[in-house]
Amino acid sequence: MDKPSLLLDLSALEIFRTVAAEGSVTRAAERLQRVQSNVTTRVRQLETDLGTPLFLREGKRMALTPEGEVLRGYADRLLALAEEARQAVRPGAPTGRLRLGSMESTAASRLPEPLAQLHHRWPQVALELTTAPTRVLVERLRAHTLDAVLVAWPPGQPPDPTLETRHVFTEELVLVLPPGHPPVTSPQDVQPGTLAVFEPGCTYRGIAQAWFAPLPQPLQLLELGSYHAILASVAGGGSVGIVPRSVLQLSPHAALLVQQPLTTIETLLTWRQGYRSAALDALLQVLLAG
Repeated sequence: MDKPSLLLDLSALEIFRTVAAEGSVTRAAERLQRVQSNVTTRVRQLETDLGTPLFLREGKRMALTPEGEVLRGYADRLLALAEEARQAVRPGAPTGRLRLGSMESTAASRLPEPLAQLHHRWPQVALELTTAPTRVLVERLRAHTLDAVLVAWPPGQPPDPTLETRHVFTEELVLVLPPGHPPVTSPQDVQPGTLAVFEPGCTYRGIAQAWFAPLPQPLQLLELGSYHAILASVAGGGSVGIVPRSVLQLSPHAALLVQQPLTTIETLLTWRQGYRSAALDALLQVLLAG
């Protein structure tokens, strides 16, 4: 009996990863602009080469087996390294895919103009933008599913030495309180007993909780999915929040809220040590130009 082949074809890995992401050969074929029979054949050949099923097939639905989940992690890293290698040996005008992660606040208030400039000056750069809290973004960066991230490193915690960073923005964090709230000089002066925050892993959430730590009883936490929802909750009188001033200036609620400056914090463009590409250099250029 023939032994399974251990050679991995990057094209087959790209097809495999797309089927895993779409959960369907039909949608994967549309996304890859291939015929369905070709996608099916390449996936089955990969399973034969590896000697194990990679998908559970439930009608037209495709779900990864445990072995498929393991391969997906390696496929992400191998394909990221292949793209990095292609860009490294093709110096010159920025081109190719750049997978950027960003905190939601940065994406909303800081990125629209620089990314418009990036597209205008280097249209061959295919930028993919993902938003998530800092901790999630750094995990995805280490897993090679993102090429660079815009994050706020927690105060007092030095950046990971395996990562490279560059300061790009300084954010002023502001305590926002309901309309008509009396002046605040300490956490004890805050009247609402609820703190509106993002999910765990958000650096700004950690700063907010640390500021309120002296209270004898911790505030209740209201986890919300956007700054629009957080500011709306504060405007309604039921909670307080801590947000970047750059985001607050975009909100229709800003003029209604009582505002108390708290601290400043750096936003860092962060990437894996040794990773470099013309597309990343172009991004850094437009970010620093602002």
